Parts: sequence; structure tokens; C-alpha cells
Amino acid sequence: MPTVTTAAPERAGLSRTADDRPVPPATERSRNRLRVEDPFVGWVGALSVTVLALFLRLWKLGTPHEFLFDETYYAKDAWSMLHFGYARDYLDGDKVNSAILAGDTTDQWKSTASMSVHPEVGKWLIAAGEKAFGMDPFGWRIAAAIIGSLMILVMCRLVRRMTGSTLLGLVAGLLLSFDGMQLVLSRIALLDIFVAFFLLLAVHCHVADRDWYRSRLARLTASSGGQVAAGTGPVRALAFRPWLVAAGVSWGLACGSKWEAVYPMAAFGLLTFAWSAGARRAYGVRAALARSVLADGVPAFLSVVGVAVVVYTATWTGWLVHAEKYEHDLSSTQYTKYSGHGHCDGTSYISDDPDTDARWPTATEPDASGLGEVVQSLRSLWYYHQDVYTFHTHFLNCSTHIYASQPSGWLILNRPVGVDADTKIQPGTQGCDAPSGSDCLRVITLLGTPALWWGGCLAVLAAAVLWIGARDWRYGVAVVGTLSTWLPWLQYADRPIFIFYAIITIPFMVIAIALLMGRLLGASAAPSPRRTAGVIVSGAFFMLVLLNFAWFWPIYTDQLLTHKEWLDRIWFSRWI
Repeated sequence: MPTVTTAAPERAGLSRTADDRPVPPATERSRNRLRVEDPFVGWVGALSVTVLALFLRLWKLGTPHEFLFDETYYAKDAWSMLHFGYARDYLDGDKVNSAILAGDTTDQWKSTASMSVHPEVGKWLIAAGEKAFGMDPFGWRIAAAIIGSLMILVMCRLVRRMTGSTLLGLVAGLLLSFDGMQLVLSRIALLDIFVAFFLLLAVHCHVADRDWYRSRLARLTASSGGQVAAGTGPVRALAFRPWLVAAGVSWGLACGSKWEAVYPMAAFGLLTFAWSAGARRAYGVRAALARSVLADGVPAFLSVVGVAVVVYTATWTGWLVHAEKYEHDLSSTQYTKYSGHGHCDGTSYISDDPDTDARWPTATEPDASGLGEVVQSLRSLWYYHQDVYTFHTHFLNCSTHIYASQPSGWLILNRPVGVDADTKIQPGTQGCDAPSGSDCLRVITLLGTPALWWGGCLAVLAAAVLWIGARDWRYGVAVVGTLSTWLPWLQYADRPIFIFYAIITIPFMVIAIALLMGRLLGASAAPSPRRTAGVIVSGAFFMLVLLNFAWFWPIYTDQLLTHKEWLDRIWFSRWI
């Protein structure tokens, strides 16, 4: 009788994808996807998109020649930090603004320390622009323009790394470049573009670490056929992960711009741990999740959180050097400034008893020296942080602002912010050609490009389904990024918060869009009906975003419009 051979049964679980294709071995999946495309072309393309973004952000950057929205705080804080080493109070009223805009910065600042309620990284970057170009609108906005353009570069490289496609990376960069909110925040001296940049850079480092970790694990197990024979597998050889250290630095700078970065830092830290455990499982480690807690979790925590804490603390160096000023001027801040503003019913969360001692303990201690002085200054910084936290969580409760909005509606653009408005420009003046009885205006509106944001909402929903259904880790980046940068704001909905805080969310919506475009195009570059349909759908969406961006360009950049032309761009009454 002939010999009968029976095929070995296929493994269950992750041996097949959701569309019933065999899953390649772990060693093959760990291969560097970027090698299939020319790195030179990738860098030239990404830099070209960045230059285009920089041009759009530098165009007439110095106009209007005035303080826009909260520039009045950050530009002045930056100037005093640059010249005095710490943020000082400044004279009150419009007189000081007029003097600074006229070029007079002499005697505009008081000698007392300023109660700044945000960290200092963004303000130091604004100060660098003022150092290079002077204390004028161009000088205090140039840093935001450069950082906003570099954010486009990071997006191009991140999506290229995730997809292995230079084309998709460039498309993602262009989509982010054509977002109105990202454009406007790159053209004014607020802090949000800085936290968004460092946050996206940190996520790029996490994704790069995922590639590095798996590639290294493949090399370390090559002698055993790409499988861990027993136990946990390599530990010491994977303890130092350079990309996670870089992520820690980036997270430290992101939190040093605004505290909101702490939520996505925690989320991506957990996601990175899950990736590490998944990699060990793919290489044959049993009970990989439990074994990875010590093997990967602890070193990763030190690399990310430990480094971030050190970097964050270092960003307060100017404050620490002048800690005695804050101890003297602000150690009773909670009592003297915030008393009576804690509850909606008008009662105070701070005692109104004048005998209450609200001073920091360090304010009444003798000045230490040497290492003791460092410790004393760090303690003062901690008390200062407690005061700032009280400000954010209590001082603004039940306050109102005309442009405040509920975070539940941010992703559908429920309430844009008017940054500047010059209205009632009469016909025949400043180039206004409005018909008789009407007028012209110039406005700057913080409004995302609607087609991009609304399409991004649908893309994130699809990404959530595909993350689970297709078992594709890349969709997890989009979903985790979106949720961790948006949902935490819901707990602060009882105080004035603004839609432009969602600038840290839109990059992940763009990532979701780019990933879906890649899925529509398919893995093969060969002509096919599917690829043709994918090109048409993806190209149509890209052109829709571009045309939508061009339509709103005048209200992003302070262009002269007739009243009717402005109303044509105000699609909903809540946008006014």
C-alpha cells in the first residue's frame, strides 16, 4: 500500500488573520518594513511636505500686529523669563500692551514673581523666538510656527513607519498640515502646539521601540529557530531600550508644556507593555503577560516615567534657581488670591479667617545651603504645584467664557474660538468692497477643517472595529491616542475649557484616516479593481479636505472678507 501522509493541523488562535490568511512567523513579522522603500525618497518627501507647511505658517506671521487671545500672558512671561530668569508680573491694562507693541519693553515688569499656571517649556521656546527676532508678534510666534511644522515632519515619519509606505506617510503629513486648528495654533503664541508636538514625538518613539524590540528579539532567538526554548526569554539584553528613553524625554517635555500630556503618557506606557508581552508570546513564551511585568514592565517604567520626571523637573530650573522669590511673593497664593472662588454657591473652599497661615513651610524656614538648598527649592516647587493644581481644579469652577465648549462635542467642532476680530470695516476703507449698507471684517478663528475632523471621527470608529476584528496593532495607536487625549477632558466640563485643547487629538484621527486609506488601497501595488476604487475614494477625500481648508483659509489667516463672505463660512449659529 502506498504511504499516506496526513498534514499537520494548523494552530488555532493567532495562526490566521481575521480574513483567514496565515499569519507569518514572528521572525518575518519583525523584519524592518521600511527596507522595501527608498529611505532617501522618504526623507526628501517628508522634508518637502514640512517646508510647505512652514511656508503656510510663516506667511504674514507678524500680522495682526497685536496680542492675540492668551498671547498677552505667554509672550510677556517668556520675555521676563528670558531677561530675569523667572516669570515676573507686569503692569496692568492696555497701556503696557501698547508700549510693548511700540517697541518699549523698559519698566513694563514688576519685581514680584508671576503666578504662572502652566509649565515653562513652551514659554522658554517662545522666549527663544523673542531672543532671535525681538519682542514683537513675529518674534513671539516664530517658535510656534517652527514647532508646528516639525509636527508635520513627525507625522510623515510616524505613519511611514507604521505602514511601510512613503506615500501614506506624506498623505498623513499633508492632511495634518491642512487642518485649520493646527495651522492657527502654529501661527499664535499659545502653549498647545508645543504639547501636541512633543506628545506626537513621544508616540513615534513608542512605535519605533516596538519595531526595535521585536527586531532585537528576533536576533536574540535566531540560534534557537526564532523561538524561546523555555522561561521568559532574553531579559538583560532587552532591559535598555533607547527608543523608550527618547520617549521619556519627549513625555517630560510634553508635560513640561502642559500637564494634559500625563494621560496619553500613561495610556501609551500600558500599550507598550502589552506590545512587549505580545512579542514574547509570539516567540513562544508561556504566560507572557505575567512574565513581562518584571522582564519588561519595570525597565520600561523607569525608561519612560522615570526619565520623564527627571526631564520635567529640569524644565523648572529657572524657577528653582529663583525659588526664594516665589517663596516670598507667592507662598500664600491660595489664601490671598483664590479665597471665595471654590464653589458654585459662592462659598469658599479656603478659610476666610485672617489668622489662617497659608504660607508654604519653606517660606518660614532658614535658607539652606548646598544639597539642602536644592531639596528646599524642590519642596517649594511641590507646594507651588499644589497651588497650581488648586487653580485648575477649583478657581475656575462655574466661571463662564463666551468661547467655552463642552468636550463631548469637540471632535465634531461644536464651538470654535474667535482669536481676533476687526469688524465693521466700512466700504471704501482698507480695501473693503462690500455693497452699500454692509461692511467688511477680518477674523482669526480656531476651527479645525470640518471635512478632516468629521471624516476622522468615522475613521476612529472604523479603527476601533479593525483593531479588534483584524487584530492589527496599528489601529490601536489611533484609538488609544484619540481616547487618551480626549476623554480626560470630560471630568473638567464644569469649568471653561476650549476646543483647541483637542489639538493633541487630531493627529490620531489623521493616523486612523491614513491607515484606512492603506486598507482601501490594499497591500499589492499591482493594478486591480480594488486598488482603483481605493485610489478614487482616498483621492476624493484628500481633495475634499484640501478644498475645505482653502475655503476656510481667510478666517484662519485674518483675510479681508465682506460680511456675506464671512457668513458663508459660518455653517452653524454656534460657530459665531
